[in-house]
Amino acid sequence: QVQVEESGGGLVQSGESLRLSCKISAITQDTAGVGWFRQAPGKAREAVGCISVAAGDTWYVDSVKGRFTFSRDKVKKVVYLQMDTLTPDDTAVYYCATSKWNLPGPAENLYTSWGQGTQVSVSS
Repeated sequence: QVQVEESGGGLVQSGESLRLSCKISAITQDTAGVGWFRQAPGKAREAVGCISVAAGDTWYVDSVKGRFTFSRDKVKKVVYLQMDTLTPDDTAVYYCATSKWNLPGPAENLYTSWGQGTQVSVSS
């Protein structure tokens, strides 16, 4: 099974930026798409968006459009989440997950391999 590992989380102040990385152990038919999710304290996990590994097509949830950007390095097998203009509402554990679908969207059941998550904390 594909292994997925997030990194890059930390504590930042409101308005600052952070870049998360999602390292994938292998690019296979099961890793056509990579999604990012987050879970804030006391809340359900929600989708942030996703990116197709081959073409780089993206989808973002409305709350992060214009602030978050996905990119990928197919050689390094890493997907990045660049987060700008962070606010305390972005505080959460961030997860990445792989899918056999190019742009699987927000449905968690379309993702098969998940990482352990990385904590992002934004202070006001």
